[in-house]
Amino acid sequence: MHKFALIKIRNIMQTQFTKLCDSQWQFMSKYLPVKRKRQLNLRDIVDGILWILRTGSQWRNMPCIFPKWNSVYYYFRKWSLDGTLFKLNEALNIYERSRRNKSDSPGMLSIDSQSIKAGPFVSENKGIDGNKKINGRKRHIVTDTLGRVWNVVVHSANQYDGQTANQVIEPLIGYVYRLRTILADAAYEKVFRDWVETNLLGVNLELSSKPPSAKGFVPVKWRWVTDQTFGRFNYYRRLDKDHEKTVESPAAWVFWQNCQTILLRFD
Repeated sequence: MHKFALIKIRNIMQTQFTKLCDSQWQFMSKYLPVKRKRQLNLRDIVDGILWILRTGSQWRNMPCIFPKWNSVYYYFRKWSLDGTLFKLNEALNIYERSRRNKSDSPGMLSIDSQSIKAGPFVSENKGIDGNKKINGRKRHIVTDTLGRVWNVVVHSANQYDGQTANQVIEPLIGYVYRLRTILADAAYEKVFRDWVETNLLGVNLELSSKPPSAKGFVPVKWRWVTDQTFGRFNYYRRLDKDHEKTVESPAAWVFWQNCQTILLRFD
């Protein structure tokens, strides 16, 4: 069996939480503030965050093998707001692309959204997706052709994809310097196309969807990797619904999931 197929099987089947190994932490520590003296070990903090991601537990039910839950949550929130998590995610994406003999910056991105139900205590930034009959929020992600997440924005499910897509792409301007093509479905045709033509010189928006007569899931060339990424969320219990009060926290969990997926491929 091809080595990449074996890696894929290993990652999907590893549903039990395991702490970071030395090689994983060695890579992550380059992008986390480990040089500053503090009472807490940041490796334990990251293990706690990844435990919540995998198990879906409430913060206050974090076991005593990790630091106190409010300390772990403090860093989870801080790193998602100060750009630390974004930079860590970018570094891991570049690592994975290099491992697969690809340029560090993708030339093609795929954008799509996933509507998910909101938890019982979620009241802000919440709405009904009339097409999918879901009351909750949307995870709006952009991936490369490997299915790696480069950015995510979470918003209410009643907002149209084409009107919010620019919020997902705009932070990548300058980072993804080789970008030439954005893949999307027909929902992005009007407003988003105008935004791309105005703000992204030399970038083409390519629309592709499954045939109208097709039923069920039909893989669309290149865009299927984004659907695969959405499917991978099912293996992380914190992503089964949107349990967060703010929209920044579920976006952070998507980044952590992407980081964890790549970290599982370290030796």
